[in-house]
Amino acid sequence: MSKVYNVFLFFLFANLVVSQNTTYVHSHNDYSQAVPFWNAFSAGANSIEVDVFLKNNTLYATHSKADIIEGRTIENLYLEPLQKVVSLKLGDNQNIQLLIDVKSEAYKTLDKIIEILKKYPDLIKNNKIGFIISGNRPKPDDYKNYPEYITFDYQSLDPISDEAWEKVALISLDFAQFSSWNGKGRLIKEEKEKIIAVIKTAHSYKKPFRFSNKMLFRFWGTPDSKTAWKCFVDLGVDFICTDHPFACINYVKSLPQRVYTNQVFSEVYTPSFQYDQKSKPVKNVILLIGDGNGLTQLSSATLANKGSLTITQLKSIGFIKTQSADDFTTDSAAAGTALATGQKTYNRAIGVDTYGNPLINITEIAQKNHFKTGIITTDDVTGATPAAFYAHQKDRGEEYKIAQDLLKSNLNLFIGGGKNQFKDFGNFEILDSPKMISESKSNKIGFFMSDKAVLGVLEGRANLLAEVTANSLIYFKAKEQPFFLMVEGAQIDSYGHMNKVSGIVSEGIDFDKAVTEAIKFADANEGTLVIITADHETSGFSIPQGDLKKHQIEGGFTTQDHTGTLVPIFAYGPHSDEFAGVYENNEVFHKILSILKLSK
Repeated sequence: MSKVYNVFLFFLFANLVVSQNTTYVHSHNDYSQAVPFWNAFSAGANSIEVDVFLKNNTLYATHSKADIIEGRTIENLYLEPLQKVVSLKLGDNQNIQLLIDVKSEAYKTLDKIIEILKKYPDLIKNNKIGFIISGNRPKPDDYKNYPEYITFDYQSLDPISDEAWEKVALISLDFAQFSSWNGKGRLIKEEKEKIIAVIKTAHSYKKPFRFSNKMLFRFWGTPDSKTAWKCFVDLGVDFICTDHPFACINYVKSLPQRVYTNQVFSEVYTPSFQYDQKSKPVKNVILLIGDGNGLTQLSSATLANKGSLTITQLKSIGFIKTQSADDFTTDSAAAGTALATGQKTYNRAIGVDTYGNPLINITEIAQKNHFKTGIITTDDVTGATPAAFYAHQKDRGEEYKIAQDLLKSNLNLFIGGGKNQFKDFGNFEILDSPKMISESKSNKIGFFMSDKAVLGVLEGRANLLAEVTANSLIYFKAKEQPFFLMVEGAQIDSYGHMNKVSGIVSEGIDFDKAVTEAIKFADANEGTLVIITADHETSGFSIPQGDLKKHQIEGGFTTQDHTGTLVPIFAYGPHSDEFAGVYENNEVFHKILSILKLSK
């Protein structure tokens, strides 16, 4: 094999050495696409298939003689476009293998292919373009008789001579020989084991002058669905055959961001249920809000956390509707205001009604009734959700005014990020560590998790949310007065907007650690009601696949924004059963006041 072709192999397959699970996309029957070649090329396909049939000395792009359409030849559909790619330097250093599936007699057709390719020296000398003959091919012993730029698709697992292996670019087999799977559900165990053995055998073949660490392999006739694509990626198939190159390539390329193997775990606490659902007086309320934490987000955290969370131990469960006063899909400001004030308002509003008038919120009502109050968030303390519990501004973007509202508020405690937004801290004593929170005797304290944005769990925040929650509960208990505390796990939403599964799962599990501290406190302190909900769902999150043993989640997304779906609400402690059912988000406020026997 010549040095020129060795160089081609190096550039075309060098990336395959990096990972045995590197997968490329093969545009199957590409000539039948609405726009042949360009559709697959622009999608980023590395392998493109064209069927050819030799008739009257013309090489048509067609499946059979009967399907010939005049003018549709391998030249004008593939070789001329490839020439444009080379001459105009299109693509981002994209390696292309043109798999030519011969449907007419092998030897005469291949002679014609070579004759035509000689007209395109820029292509046959290009180290990023390869030509692979499939379908009707010469006998393996004859492979050596063809030019260096011609290689073959070997469609068997039977051994051949080393000389023949030199000319083999990949092994292809009919999927139907090994499985009848249609791409829905999962491969049955026996068929999966058979396919794994086939791939292993194909990858085991050695050949001279190769630069990948395995023989390259594909199936043809495969099911063409997301489930199937993921299966073939996991099995180590090198080229996935598809009739949907754009969708398949986008799916495969996005897998590293959408598949997360969890390594952050929440130790599940089993509640005592001693006071749960009892009709006893409530003194303390802990409201935990998972921003963007819809049912699927909760499911992903649960399944990645060995199948269980503290929150999933609870018995009082309902769903709330999240629509704002002016939109089907709420933002955090309107949703936070509905939870904090009992009144729906327009998106972006912080503690004001639809006319911009201030609404009294639950912390202000509690303070008038001799409750201590506080807010905790992994967002900036001026973020929309925490702000709804102390501020009154017509727009969530008024961060300076919101910060001033915080300093003027009667809150006893605030914790979050965004220290750089404050020039002074009013009457609040700013503490330097979570431990100082529980030890403080001051009536008004604050703790900043960061000067600017708070880090995510995977960025180094560790267990800070649970730690500050636990210390804050000690702080409030020492005051020997009833209290209301809002705790927000804000970054489930942030990672939802980024469509980043690792963040959604890790932040959801981290949020459960704060839930655990609240439930433990409720068990140890009679009269404590814990409520856990979300302000809205973010990203239209779905979890089509995963692996419980590996703590692995594959996520999918319909948007990078919020959605209008219902979100779950859990409660624990006295009167927790009153939060069951399906209702509007602003009803949470009224239920809390009713249970506390407080009025506006």
